[in-house]
Amino acid sequence: MTEAYIYDAVRTPRGKGRKDGSLHEVSSLNLSTTVLNALKERNNLEGHAVEDVIWGNVTQVKENGGCLARTAVLASDLDEMIPGLAINRFCASGMEAVNLAANQVKGGAGKAYIAGGVEAMSRVPMGSDGAAFAVDPSVAMDMYFVPQGISADIIATEYGFSRDQADQLAVESQRRAVAAWEDKRFDGSIVAVKDVNGLTILDNDEYIRPGTDMQSLGGLKPAFKEQGEVMPGFDKLALMKYPHLEKINHIHHAGNSSGIVDGSAGVLIGNKEFGEEYGLTPRAKIKQTAKIGLDPTIMLTGPVPATQKILRDAGMDISDIDLFEVNEAFASVVLRFQQAFDVDPSIVNVNGGSIAMGHPLGATGAIIIGTLLDELERSDKETGLATLCIASGMGAATIIERV
Repeated sequence: MTEAYIYDAVRTPRGKGRKDGSLHEVSSLNLSTTVLNALKERNNLEGHAVEDVIWGNVTQVKENGGCLARTAVLASDLDEMIPGLAINRFCASGMEAVNLAANQVKGGAGKAYIAGGVEAMSRVPMGSDGAAFAVDPSVAMDMYFVPQGISADIIATEYGFSRDQADQLAVESQRRAVAAWEDKRFDGSIVAVKDVNGLTILDNDEYIRPGTDMQSLGGLKPAFKEQGEVMPGFDKLALMKYPHLEKINHIHHAGNSSGIVDGSAGVLIGNKEFGEEYGLTPRAKIKQTAKIGLDPTIMLTGPVPATQKILRDAGMDISDIDLFEVNEAFASVVLRFQQAFDVDPSIVNVNGGSIAMGHPLGATGAIIIGTLLDELERSDKETGLATLCIASGMGAATIIERV
């Protein structure tokens, strides 16, 4: 089978996903074209250079609708002969785009692809698509639907994680993200967002909160306690499914959960022939991909079975992985991953994660693959695994190996 190589990976900075955020006036389309144009320019792509652009986006309504991937191609400097495919696997959309592209290359369906994703959460809010799994009683009641924050608290309750543990992880994420920016570790992959006059709008992850400590987090109220206990009382629904839990322990708040932000990311994937044609040197190969479904109520434990599956499919052991990127959707997600595999926290999310820098839903999967690649190169390590939890009960993972 043909190998699929990563030739380049870029992303925009992550802007606060609110009306006062730097990127609020920048649409998902513009964030996407920023990344597409950067990949074209950095790699001297001309004509029908890639087979397709596969682009993840979670909330595909309003300005995100109508196959945003194809619109982005047409609005970018890429050749109009390149088509576009918009996909949605919730929080893993960007990763799934990369995995799809890699497997297309491996199967011989084209020499190269651009894959990634985008989310402008300040402009098209999460949930504004009115998804059936959350609002249609015929589905939601049968699967004991609860919001993701409640699911994160169920994980904490089920696996015995305390608020202090969650807050400690959040403090460390902030510390690592600040250190990574100060050490300019993201410089090679960040593409500044500019206005129509070419003036820079944002060139750094503005969600980071330097100086975050246990004391400042200790003053925050649990974000999902009222939602669980009072209105609409999701805890009762959860306890119907998990009667062995006497009470849901609400430990998550804004400081130990992922930030709502705007951002985009893209990865250039191709076979050996593509690299030779454009004079490009492969940075890593995509060794294995995986996705899996699981309990839709607790929903966010996907990184564990996805990792088990991808290691099994690759014939590898957890000890074969040098670095991990586990999306910090909520602190308990990462804590559960570390607990399940007994991995050293020092090799998980080395440069911080979504708690510190934010989680632009459709882009994050591609972001963490790029971050993982950069860190493997910086630290001279060989093999990395990236994984995410996914709404409605799924998990996804990618293993990359430097070449």
